[in-house]
Amino acid sequence: MIPGITSKLSEGALDAGATITPKTDIVRLTGNTAISTITPNFGGGFSGILFIVPLTASVATNTAGNVQNAVTMPQNQVTVLVYSKATGKWYAGAIS
Repeated sequence: MIPGITSKLSEGALDAGATITPKTDIVRLTGNTAISTITPNFGGGFSGILFIVPLTASVATNTAGNVQNAVTMPQNQVTVLVYSKATGKWYAGAIS
């Protein structure tokens, strides 16, 4: 995304699981299985952003894989995650 320029984001649906492999920028997530690992849809060769919207229930992350901080993503709210190439981890944005 570039400030001041319209960004086009891809959107898709995915079932929650211990490992998820999103193929889009915005993920409409179903189910409530805790997420440990998120495979970067861009191959992990650089940093990136992912937007997750849990639709059917809140979904937790844990730190058993490549997710840095354990959070609970509230149902029907967007959670922003940023992938750091330097650490190989996903960082969740502030959740209130």
